[in-house]
Amino acid sequence: MADEVSFLPLGAIIQSITVGGVNIVQGFPTQALYVSHNDPYFGETIGRVANRISDAKLASVNGGGTYTLAANNGPNTLHGGVVGWGKRIWEGPKPVGIREIPGLEGELKGGESVEFTLRSEDGDEGFPGEVEVKVVYTTGKTSEGALVLGMEYEAELVGGAEETVINMTNHSYFNLTGGPSIEGTVVQLCTPSYLPVDNGGIPTGGPTPFAKVATNEQFTLGAQEPDIDDCFVVDPSTPPNSVPIDTRSRPLVALVKAHHPESKIHLEVHSTEPAFQYYTGKYIDVPAVDGVPARAARSGFCVEPSRFVNACNVEDWKNQVLLKKGEKYGCRIVYKAWKE
Repeated sequence: MADEVSFLPLGAIIQSITVGGVNIVQGFPTQALYVSHNDPYFGETIGRVANRISDAKLASVNGGGTYTLAANNGPNTLHGGVVGWGKRIWEGPKPVGIREIPGLEGELKGGESVEFTLRSEDGDEGFPGEVEVKVVYTTGKTSEGALVLGMEYEAELVGGAEETVINMTNHSYFNLTGGPSIEGTVVQLCTPSYLPVDNGGIPTGGPTPFAKVATNEQFTLGAQEPDIDDCFVVDPSTPPNSVPIDTRSRPLVALVKAHHPESKIHLEVHSTEPAFQYYTGKYIDVPAVDGVPARAARSGFCVEPSRFVNACNVEDWKNQVLLKKGEKYGCRIVYKAWKE
């Protein structure tokens, strides 16, 4: 695997992505420090279900069954529960040869790929069914020299239930200067539409225009504003229930484009997913440890491609996350980064 990217068996974590001499993702130098200090989920593969599930309950699956999940965010389940997939040790990295990234524009030079796998038992954090899951990371360069990291997720329900719910993502925090803050980063999202939420972060309705800032135009992150932690919807005209459980056949869409004028480092996050959480890192609070400086609020921003938040408990959205035996859940995420 190219030396610009590194991974860990814990959480199939993305530990580093180095561009122009700068590691543009937050992390720690050892796996042990992730165990002791990674409350923000730096770099983790999130599952079974990314983001929040209302009242830590999963209703109306497997013939009307209701399942009590682990509540770890007030009354809600966040990022799979107390020990979500990002806190588990995965098998890997296993080299799987040279691969293409379907949907990527232009030629990919390189393509070295590794695979991580995990078996999630029936009842894992309260979720029904035994699930086999894998993530394949593919690295390379574009013909223009940009670093590319592709992620492909796949999950299958192999026993214990006829249905379960899946919504995976990666929780990397980006900082394009290597400095203490994301201040000065210029950002543009692909959409002005988001899901409004209650005080617990649970959507209260369908897509609506985001009022705080015109997100589909370039805006600059300041020292404290805009403060964003919201789920944006790529195409609000698409019926939510038409999103397949496996989105890998859908086109890659550039969800977020960002750059910093001082470091001259650029980042794009592409995905096949219908939505993404954009988070400006308000709650980061990691002390200095083992020579790594403290990380405070706004030391990184997240782009978490996913299905709609709490889709499993909203009838019109549920098909996005409902995995039945015999089907495959899948999605694809691509990071592209370069220095001018």
